[in-house]
Amino acid sequence: MFSPELLHELIKLPLLPDAVGRRSGRREYGNDSRVYFDRGNLARYPIMRSAAEALQSQAVVGTICERLSARLERTFLRIEYALDSDGFWLEPHTDIGVKKFTCFLYLDGAGDLGTDIYADAETLSYRLPFIPNTALAFVPGGNTWHGFAPRPIRGVRRSLIINYVGEEWRARKQLAFPDMPVAATR
Repeated sequence: MFSPELLHELIKLPLLPDAVGRRSGRREYGNDSRVYFDRGNLARYPIMRSAAEALQSQAVVGTICERLSARLERTFLRIEYALDSDGFWLEPHTDIGVKKFTCFLYLDGAGDLGTDIYADAETLSYRLPFIPNTALAFVPGGNTWHGFAPRPIRGVRRSLIINYVGEEWRARKQLAFPDMPVAATR
């Protein structure tokens, strides 16, 4: 998904997982320790700015709209740099309605660390392989169940969680460009 150079630069960012770790099964816990491509980090890390500008571009947004029939009008870019360590798990869920597009981009990790895809809240259908620089992308809906069943993580599982969120997103500090919605065309 990214050039090898961009991928390498993202992987080598000096970011560490939360010392306590998120062991709850829900990503919304531990928000204070999560890393976003926000204004501060875009200024601090030029590589984050480059990635965010690319994902904000009309070319990328237009491709997502066209290929996935995503409705991204008046949405905002939100990117989390996820640093998952041993003990992390995520219960099966569908994304909330304010998320208009979701993409998990695998950066770095080893082993059986891909996203779990579910038929419903209780039925595992498939585990994606964790292959750096590949992604799972979808338009959230009532049938897009996903999670991460408990299993060992050796080292750190690094990934990006890329969302385009609606205007009603309240945590504006998490957004890459909180004052600039994407330019979506279909």
